[in-house]
Amino acid sequence: MSCVPVGRWKRGISPTPVTVSQVLYAISRVCLSPACHIAHLEYNTIGPQPPIGEHTASWRSLRCLKEGAEARNPGGESRFPVGKRRDALGQGRPTMDVVDEVKERLDIVEVISSYLPLQKAGRNFKALCPFHTEKTPSFYVFPDSQRWHCFGACGEGGDVFSFVMKIEGWDFRTTLEELAKRAGVELRPRTPEQVEREQEFRRLRGALVQAAVYFHQLLLHAPEAQVAREYVAKRGLSSETVEQFQLGYSLPRWEALRDHLVERGFTPDELEEAGLLIRREDGTTYDRFRGRLVIPIRDARGRVVGFGARTLEPGGVPKYINSPKTPLFDKSRLLFGLDLARQAIRQEDRVVIVEGYMDVMRAHQEGFRNVVAQMGTALTEAQVRLLQRYTRRFVLALDPDAAGLQATLRGLEVARESLEREAEPVFDPRGLVGFEGRLGAEIRILSLPTGQDPDDLIGGDPQRWAALVEEALPVVEFVFHRLLAQADLEDAKERARIVDRMLPLLRDVRDPVEREVYAQKIARALQVDERTVLSRLHRSERDAARVGRRPRREPVAIRRPTPADLEGYCLAVLLRRPWLLARVNEVLTGMDLEPLQGQDFNDPAYRTVFEGWEAVLAEPQPSVDRLRERVPEAVGEWLERVFVERGDLSDEQWVREGVKAALRLRQRNLKQVEADLRALTREAQEEGRPEVAEYGQACLEYARAILRIQQALAGSWG
Repeated sequence: MSCVPVGRWKRGISPTPVTVSQVLYAISRVCLSPACHIAHLEYNTIGPQPPIGEHTASWRSLRCLKEGAEARNPGGESRFPVGKRRDALGQGRPTMDVVDEVKERLDIVEVISSYLPLQKAGRNFKALCPFHTEKTPSFYVFPDSQRWHCFGACGEGGDVFSFVMKIEGWDFRTTLEELAKRAGVELRPRTPEQVEREQEFRRLRGALVQAAVYFHQLLLHAPEAQVAREYVAKRGLSSETVEQFQLGYSLPRWEALRDHLVERGFTPDELEEAGLLIRREDGTTYDRFRGRLVIPIRDARGRVVGFGARTLEPGGVPKYINSPKTPLFDKSRLLFGLDLARQAIRQEDRVVIVEGYMDVMRAHQEGFRNVVAQMGTALTEAQVRLLQRYTRRFVLALDPDAAGLQATLRGLEVARESLEREAEPVFDPRGLVGFEGRLGAEIRILSLPTGQDPDDLIGGDPQRWAALVEEALPVVEFVFHRLLAQADLEDAKERARIVDRMLPLLRDVRDPVEREVYAQKIARALQVDERTVLSRLHRSERDAARVGRRPRREPVAIRRPTPADLEGYCLAVLLRRPWLLARVNEVLTGMDLEPLQGQDFNDPAYRTVFEGWEAVLAEPQPSVDRLRERVPEAVGEWLERVFVERGDLSDEQWVREGVKAALRLRQRNLKQVEADLRALTREAQEEGRPEVAEYGQACLEYARAILRIQQALAGSWG
């Protein structure tokens, strides 16, 4: 590769030629997907998310400080004026629901591979960049985060939308229409009822956040919580774990939480809908959780969506109660601890799935941070899809009793059947037959010693736990062994039943040699003629070919949590004054940074708004009406909400807010590209490739660029 100056830094960093310096051209221009947004405290009044690279527990402590302040502030208004102003600006992400649904149903690898040949590169894929001429592949696709980036001369990157927009030359409206068709998503404008429902969801989230803070403070300080503190100590949970998981205590009273939250502006109806209250037949309400250890349950982004509560009475029943199904809480689509485990899952390229809250907390405390809990008797398809974003290797640590094993088999069978209705699956004998074939995962089963659960085992013998994880069986072997263990092999009908159960699995094994080897193993174990099993296998293959693929079932829409809306805030600020973008760019230029550009915005809808605003500002008489004409209808709805409220900042304050938002956009993007480079560096090291030094130099330059942004944020300017 040729050498070019680093990025577009003007004076602050001397241009340093490096072998992969095309990578650095994107330092202040990178465009990534919404997978890793940074939400700053003052931009997000409910449930802020940790900046990339920061320790989640530290961020959660910061969140608790802020949420505690909110809980003491009647009405739930933030004490941070900028945060309050963010809400006034109406930060609803344009077309969030439909864009997220389209992305959820599409795989970026499949979409991009339909345009250019992709080459496997570790866990990722690479190709010659279609947007500039090159001889060595510098275009990478990252399946886990559903992003792409060119580390070559063009420095382009983004999500599936940005790729199709660029390669086809389409605008956002056309791209959304075409990708929606491909994903089977029907495009409809949001109704007033939907807008109102989104506002209701924000209220529910606020109630859950303040309930979590209230419970946590009670556990730490209330005299009535002494029994809970003693129980936590008895279970061996440290104060750091209590803080990390924000454990709490509910008073043994009927209306304690209700009174606390009603005083802060929430209605009993809202609290009932959030799952915090139960309504009696006479219409009155009372607290759902009373006299229990309370465990907040969070979604993958760390937002409280519900609670689990354990009895503290010896022999108390029920042992656990959970939040009911609500608009925000559906345990079949959640995994306890995932918000804290995501990074470790990616680093280890494996997730261990257990059954209980205590199992997860003890595992994380002992350093096994890739552990989550399924919160149900069987792993669901939605949970597997969620985990698939972080790894393709699953280990299920299940209860060894008969009921637990039957639940496992039943859950896997249900999942397999549902996947077959979506598409004809292919089964890999290394993992879950019929389950990973559809989802591309390797799933293994960890059988626990009799009488022990993960909490006991990890606390008593962590080395044994680590060994059991490594020794976990592929599910195809687990299923076959369980069928054999339950069968009377003297009964010919039983042996025939096992063959019938295994044939659909064998039929879909990709490799024909592996398929026949497994058929032979089954025949030998069942003491039947190998030719008989192989003959039945081949006949079933021919029958399946004649029948063809089953009609495709409409895929289940999986709602993705709303990303932290830093981009929306930045745009909402810039649109307040026609002159503001130019002033912000002047300040950035004075810092030796590149002016704000469309590529700073990951979200295609937001980028469309920004680029449309740039074009309007170039006209003799710029106006918001002209911008409305340039953007799709759904984005226009977002614009209307932005301009409903009038801001009360001075011109100088508007400039400062715009510059800070622009700097945080740059910081977020730089950190994500740096993380991608580090991942590529690790893969190159493992494979002994010569690019290690080049990637390392690029990472160093990105770190310098990030430091420069951080210094600009901390400095005095404007």
